Amino acid sequence: MANIKSQIKRNKTNEKARLRNRAVRSEVRGQIRNVRAAIEAGNADEAQAALQVASRKIDKAVSKGVLHKKNAANRKSRLAKAVNALKA
Repeated sequence: MANIKSQIKRNKTNEKARLRNRAVRSEVRGQIRNVRAAIEAGNADEAQAALQVASRKIDKAVSKGVLHKKNAANRKSRLAKAVNALKA
């Protein structure tokens, strides 16, 4: 444990940020799982709806600094490609 006051404060804020980031990341993973489940089931409409929700969550994670912009773009692209393959 740190003795310096500013470091003690920093540790508290880091812990809060870690928990917040973990919650956001978990939410994103859950939405991606929903899209993949709909794709596995072969339900194109449900997959499209889940993709829209997942894309919004991924974009929110980027704006909060949890995911990198390019990482988010790759994830969204991969999901959209899978959904579009299901439609075709």
